[in-house]
Amino acid sequence: MITAKPDWLKVKLPTGDNYLTVRERVKGLNLHTVCQEALCPNLAECWGAKTATIMILGDVCTRGCRFCAVKTGNPRKVADWDEPRRVGEACQELGWQYVVLTAVDRDDLPDGGAGIFAETVRQIHQRLPETKVECLTGDFRGNTDQVQIVLESGMDVFAHNLETVRRLTPSVRDRRATFDQSLAVLTYAKASAKARFVKTSLMLGLGETEDEIEATMDEARAAGVDIFTLGQYLQPTKKHLPVVEFVPPEKFQRLKRLGLSKGFRQVVAGPLVRSSYHAEEAFQ
Repeated sequence: MITAKPDWLKVKLPTGDNYLTVRERVKGLNLHTVCQEALCPNLAECWGAKTATIMILGDVCTRGCRFCAVKTGNPRKVADWDEPRRVGEACQELGWQYVVLTAVDRDDLPDGGAGIFAETVRQIHQRLPETKVECLTGDFRGNTDQVQIVLESGMDVFAHNLETVRRLTPSVRDRRATFDQSLAVLTYAKASAKARFVKTSLMLGLGETEDEIEATMDEARAAGVDIFTLGQYLQPTKKHLPVVEFVPPEKFQRLKRLGLSKGFRQVVAGPLVRSSYHAEEAFQ
């Protein structure tokens, strides 16, 4: 088991007046950002570019993926329908130009949380018509009616992460989250023509091979995925899957070139890349 992080994964904590100002405003608005809760190393850079990832629908997930530190449990169908308004007002207050909405899986809700996703998009666009909104959703158990609710919201990017290669999916993700189910969601989203771009992401360092990564790219591209991101998996606690390999930056760059050669509109790859990193560049 690998424990020591290589130099390329060591980053300085975010600092600076702009970062501190935004941090205080986020705290005052009672806004939950994945940027802070996941201790993202790109936080200051993204906030400086007026980009952020907001987590909605609570902090208890009905799934139990072995790579994720989010609490697992039964939220008992509790949903905050005032949350979309608060998120919209917060985005307006902070002037964000690109917002990623993500959420825990909510298998306990009749619509899987799709309604709150959609209403949050509408609340943001009512206040900030030019702001781009990306919805990074779960798989909704493969229910395309629920996927359609999100697609009809007016979001700009529909994202759903494959997370890992086909072979490793059963040991990495919750048993209800299959590779083919995720691929079907991405295929449906692209075929709907409601999203300007469809996006997915892989974590590397779990024992996948380069051939498996390339095969995943091919399947994602065949599904119509436009944007593909690759980042390093980091073990959140000792209870989670160990890191098998710290993938060097040069390999990420090689994989980026490979992805671009396959026709993806954008490929973002690097040890510190997370699925929303440089997301706004797809529109430039």
